[in-house]
Amino acid sequence: MIRIALIVFLFSCCIMAPAQVQYERNDGYMNRNAHSREYYQQLIDSADNYYFNGDYKKSLGVNIHLLTRALADNNPEYIYMGYRHLGYDYLAIQDTVLAEESFIKSQRFASRTQNDSARALSYMDLANFYSGLKGDNKTALTYHNKSIDLFAKLKDSAGLAKAHYNTIITAMESDNYNKAYLHLIQAKRLLGHTRESFEIGLDILFAEYYFEKEDYTTVDSYLIKAIEEAKKQDLNIELESAYDIYSESLFAQERFEEAFDMRKEYERYLQQGLEELSEAEVETISAKFQVDEYRKDVKAAELENQFQAEIVASQGRLNTVLMILSVAGMTLMIVLFLAFRKRKELVFQLKKKNKEYLEAKERSEQLSRSKSNFFSTVSHELRTPLYGVIGLSTILLEDESLKSHEKDLKSLKFSADYLLALINDVLQINKIDSDKLEDDRANFDLCDLLRTIAASFEYMRIQHHNELVMDIGENVPKWVHGNSIRLSQILMNLVGNAIKFTENGTITIRVKVEDESNEESRLRFEVEDTGIGIAQEKQELIYDEFSQGDSLNYNYQGTGLGLPIVKKLLASSNSEIQLKSTLGEGSNFSFCLNFGKVTQDVYQPEATAMNKRELEGKKILIVEDNRINQIVTLKILEKNGVQCFIANNGMEAIERVGKGSLDLILMDINMPVMDGITASKEIRKFNTHVPILALTAVEVEELRSKIYEAGMDDIIVKPYDASKFEQTILKNLRIKDGNPHLQAM
Repeated sequence: MIRIALIVFLFSCCIMAPAQVQYERNDGYMNRNAHSREYYQQLIDSADNYYFNGDYKKSLGVNIHLLTRALADNNPEYIYMGYRHLGYDYLAIQDTVLAEESFIKSQRFASRTQNDSARALSYMDLANFYSGLKGDNKTALTYHNKSIDLFAKLKDSAGLAKAHYNTIITAMESDNYNKAYLHLIQAKRLLGHTRESFEIGLDILFAEYYFEKEDYTTVDSYLIKAIEEAKKQDLNIELESAYDIYSESLFAQERFEEAFDMRKEYERYLQQGLEELSEAEVETISAKFQVDEYRKDVKAAELENQFQAEIVASQGRLNTVLMILSVAGMTLMIVLFLAFRKRKELVFQLKKKNKEYLEAKERSEQLSRSKSNFFSTVSHELRTPLYGVIGLSTILLEDESLKSHEKDLKSLKFSADYLLALINDVLQINKIDSDKLEDDRANFDLCDLLRTIAASFEYMRIQHHNELVMDIGENVPKWVHGNSIRLSQILMNLVGNAIKFTENGTITIRVKVEDESNEESRLRFEVEDTGIGIAQEKQELIYDEFSQGDSLNYNYQGTGLGLPIVKKLLASSNSEIQLKSTLGEGSNFSFCLNFGKVTQDVYQPEATAMNKRELEGKKILIVEDNRINQIVTLKILEKNGVQCFIANNGMEAIERVGKGSLDLILMDINMPVMDGITASKEIRKFNTHVPILALTAVEVEELRSKIYEAGMDDIIVKPYDASKFEQTILKNLRIKDGNPHLQAM
């Protein structure tokens, strides 16, 4: 529409005035004889004066001169302004090709100025050009959005209002009246930051919006107000647009006589506009004759600008460095001044934050130490008496004279074993959560490991009247390389759960090859039972710590830690547990792990069983402060013909070792007077050959390095299995006697 095109260029001209933009200086490698800002400002003022008076020929000449001088000075700020003003000159003489070229170059140099105001205006120019003259509303809206974003960033309310205004016009031209309305509302909020003519134009656009919505009453109210204000300010273009829409609104309301009167007013202002355009056309024709000559000057200036840039590149870098140093110096002074004023406040805040940080750090470290100390204390204080209970019950079970109490003794030992399992589960969870797991990999006999695990549940299996079946695939390798301890922990928990929740049923341990390569075998392990099964809604809950699938049934006692431990151990091995279960029919737990292949030539020789009769006549010193533990250890050893000596603390142990003739020392770690580590260090100062075995109820990982650094040879964790206890002693005695090839069972 003609009226819209006129309004677009009206506002484009309104934003041409350079006084509205504050430019940042960005001289780059400017000519040392560069013209002053006052010189450029005089040219800009002169060009604007010619332009607004319709003398486009002179305006074009001044702007060409401005641009050639700016190119010679390599001043992006005024190069941008020169191209921008030329764009409007070319529009005035109806040369849209050169106008587009000028606006694009204007935007390019606006970006080089690092000035957001210049960039916002250049985007607005391109938006108005593509919308008003090329009909490319999609491209125009893209530039409008960029212009709005920059004006909003600058908090330039006047510029933002004009950007919204021009976006409204483009949206209406593309029949997107909903988008136009959104920008109408935004522009209306900024009326206090604009001139009165802006409000008149906005009222006309509101009228056009409501005309499209056929709300003619609202249309008339906006136009009556706009016409009244436009007449006061002699705004002929606005009056032409207002009367045009007003006549159409009245016609749509069938108020034909009033519509005819408004149409005559529209035609009167239209005629005045055409007369002004006719007068301008004469000047336009005259100016066109000068364009080619002027363009030659611009091309020459552009080439000169490029040539000058190459010549003064090195000097420009020096100037840039000097300017940066100058700006940095000034900035530093300002920063130091501001910093001095706020120094006390900042220092106070920093001290306060540091104090809070240190307090939080100390609390965190204290909690960590407390947790570690708690588990260490729990481990020692519970395992120590358990050693006495389990040891004495084992000894009493072997006493033929107490056969009538065998059932009671077995119940006692089972309860103690259960409590030990609880302690071990809690400590295992803590170890996993603390990321203290060790990935100890070695070659091991997989089939033998599975048989050992199955055998360890023999008593429990018999109690529940179950059958335990091993199903090992034919292509499963006998020897593999991996973490046998972690695999044992996983299977022990799964098999223990299967037996616990199955009565008069079958538990199957199944292993098969899932996949394999030249170096690895991926094995799938399954533990299947025919027990009570797990309800679908509880299958996710069973992996929560201290949770059980059937917590209401007291027959199935447990800590609720077995499956959480399994899940976390598998996660640490990049695997996961899978479950298939039907309530009342049983469960199937499965997982996959990768193991290295072991060739025949690296098979480890099987350990030769040690003969416990080799213990007969050996002299062993028991260093232990707990009387019950002394009795248990003493009875186990004396049963095998060992001559035992007792020391109640580390100091007594040093005195006894000093007398000589000992084959081995069993050294408790935590004792009064002198602990086992200190005592071992002292003993090693005068006796380096007698084996010293550490007895500890504390987690091994916490003391392993200290134990071996003290000169001890091996570790036995209390409470221990009597058979393993005896075999560990035999192994170290053999090493002492020069026969290290036998392993403890």
